[in-house]
Amino acid sequence: MRILRRTTTIDAVQAILCWLLAQYIRIAWYTGRWQVVGAEGPIAHFESGKPLIIATWHGRLLMTPFGWRHSNRTHILVSAHNDGRLISRTLAHFSAQTITGSTRRGGADALRRLHKILRDGGAVGITPDGPRGPRMRVSPGIVQLARLTGAPIFPLAFAARPCHIFDSWDRFVLPLPFCRGLYLWGDPIEIARDTDKAQMEEVRQDLEDKLNALTRRADTDMGLVPIDPAPPPRVPSDAAAS
Repeated sequence: MRILRRTTTIDAVQAILCWLLAQYIRIAWYTGRWQVVGAEGPIAHFESGKPLIIATWHGRLLMTPFGWRHSNRTHILVSAHNDGRLISRTLAHFSAQTITGSTRRGGADALRRLHKILRDGGAVGITPDGPRGPRMRVSPGIVQLARLTGAPIFPLAFAARPCHIFDSWDRFVLPLPFCRGLYLWGDPIEIARDTDKAQMEEVRQDLEDKLNALTRRADTDMGLVPIDPAPPPRVPSDAAAS
């Protein structure tokens, strides 16, 4: 595993690997039977010139370009880690644009760029449990971005059978060729600019619950055992006391 991680940092190796992965994704899509449910809402919203934020779990990121008609007009936030660079180069084969950074870990520049894109009526994709988890737990950054910009958050989940689930922190899901696949879009979550700190936490939890419910439903509808979220992050004792 350590050797694999080192070799994927070599630019030429990474380029070949990402090209191969992109071709595999195309094969999985074109040989599979896929259904997209609930996309009418975000499509109508975006095509009317309004911004939106798409939220999907890190473990389900790579297949999302096929569940969204305007993936070539969407900027996806990825981490600066090697995994993020691999994802970025792979998504580039589908004309998806990426922004490197994190809404919670020193990503002030990334946040400014995302703010500008949304202010101009664009679409942004965020994995709210990235870049390193906990799995299927929403970090506050996506909620803060939605409050600052007024852009609604649309949850998106997918599942496929058969698929391979990696033993990684995010339980990364890779559909196999000739699979059946399902994309599920949730209702938008809107956050007022005057939302206070306590209400922000309620919205964050609401997004987490709805995205997990959507993901569980997709897994169940595909006849899979749903992937459970990781335990929630520990709250420092002094923060809990306050």
